[in-house]
Amino acid sequence: MLSEKEIEALDRDGYLPLGQLLSNSEVLLVNKRIDELIASEGENAGSELFDSKYIRHPKEAGADRLADLVNKGSIFDIFYTHPKVLAAIETVLGNQFKLSSLNYRAAKPGQGLQNLHVDYGNAVPDGGFKVCNTVWLLDDFTKNNGATRIVPGTHKSKQLPQDVIEDTSLPHPDEILIQAPAGSVFIFNSHVWHGGTTNETEKYRRSIHSYFCTPDQPQQLDQSKYITKETKNRIGIEAQHILGVL
Repeated sequence: MLSEKEIEALDRDGYLPLGQLLSNSEVLLVNKRIDELIASEGENAGSELFDSKYIRHPKEAGADRLADLVNKGSIFDIFYTHPKVLAAIETVLGNQFKLSSLNYRAAKPGQGLQNLHVDYGNAVPDGGFKVCNTVWLLDDFTKNNGATRIVPGTHKSKQLPQDVIEDTSLPHPDEILIQAPAGSVFIFNSHVWHGGTTNETEKYRRSIHSYFCTPDQPQQLDQSKYITKETKNRIGIEAQHILGVL
């Protein structure tokens, strides 16, 4: 599913654009379902995150959150079962991995800035990567609406950003911004230095993150605890394996 050039780029840079994997009509349907969930969950939106000690930003003031999307409609199944995404995850983590969480994040107008960070507490030995993320763009990502920034190659660093940078909220001279149309998907090795930027527009900047980890790592959201009978009956054996609920 990935070309040799794509594999080389992912290994070298720590991130890779996977192209537009959602059509415009699919993006509209996903956003409609997101709006329904935001309205129905109200102040409890994203509450599943609050119970997990493994979520880095459970109560992030600068963004709206939804969690446990696995159980909130078949429309979200593609976010953790798409063959190209799984091939990319395997390139980073090897052939054994599981979904850690499937969450929604929308940077609020005037907010959304995150410090440069990694999604693992320590630097890892060469090739010993533990976590990997995909960001699904539900809006166009532009230079001024809170796009994710990444510092290429830093997944191979032996240092964490907070150990070598005085102010990790400031732009990094080597950072790139993910800029692409809605429906696009990017994978990034979660050991690469990354973070959200400030949304300088008057509209929310929406995305979904399907986050994966190796089998020895705890899931951000314990899928076996949350999975419903309805979901388990709907999805196939392969998807159950990805969720780690078999």
